[in-house]
Amino acid sequence: MEPNVGAAFRAGKLGHFRDAAAYARYRKAYDRAMAALPAPTVTLDVPTGFGSVRVYRFGPADGVPLLLLPGHTAAAPMWEANLAGLAKSRPVYAVDLIGMPGLSVQTRRLTSAEDQAAWLASLLDGLPEPSLDVLGLSIGGWSALNLAVHQPAGIRSLILLEPGATFGGITWKVVIVSLGSVLPMPKAVRRRLMSWISGGADASEDDPVAALIASGMRDFTTSLPQPAYPTDDQIAGIDRPTLVIIGGRSIIHDPGKAAARARRLLRHGTVELWPEASHAINGEFPERIETTVNDFLAKHESG
Repeated sequence: MEPNVGAAFRAGKLGHFRDAAAYARYRKAYDRAMAALPAPTVTLDVPTGFGSVRVYRFGPADGVPLLLLPGHTAAAPMWEANLAGLAKSRPVYAVDLIGMPGLSVQTRRLTSAEDQAAWLASLLDGLPEPSLDVLGLSIGGWSALNLAVHQPAGIRSLILLEPGATFGGITWKVVIVSLGSVLPMPKAVRRRLMSWISGGADASEDDPVAALIASGMRDFTTSLPQPAYPTDDQIAGIDRPTLVIIGGRSIIHDPGKAAARARRLLRHGTVELWPEASHAINGEFPERIETTVNDFLAKHESG
């Protein structure tokens, strides 16, 4: 499916690249970042009622797959630090979110949390396996939990890394960072915002993933509803094993309060607060995430 390019998509509130030059810049950054990943065994474009979803499969042929949902303004290549480790013993799917920068193509406006769950549920229906483990980072974590709230069929377990707008309310700091994806601003300012949310890490565009995210912020226009903050009853109603990992240096929520709410409400939850981690937890601690995730999945596979 051809990408959405140009202002004609604005009226329908569909995610789109600002113009042809913007798409060319983004595609160059995307291909560069993809080149740093292990070679996918399969590349799919899965149709849903809200558009076509770009999906890459990695790892062995057999086993229950792990589905990776990326963070805000990111895409499948953001998992560069994690893919090799997570795909050692199981198949892994990495996707580009509908309505966000990437190679998924939105064709219908998303207006609610139910719509967000519907396209993701349709994606799961379009994959060959009857059930998957779902891992999401940041807004991908919210998307995973939102799916479990509204359409849990097909989910075997949830893994939420630094999930935004999920267990803790969004902070004013996140509002400032989000302006980088909707307002024109100098590259140096955008780079400082990216470094801030990443716990002070170097956000130089010399790094392929940082360059991809920066291009997404600059060259793509999103038009998505604000994430619906889940109620206590919705979280308590989740009946899937759930692993939550929260960074103690995160700026997207109050880490202690978010961890406490998750522990209080999740009936089948394992909640870890990593004091030294920021919101960029997947790139800071890839080996620890690999071990923790694999141990969690092995426990529930055997149980």
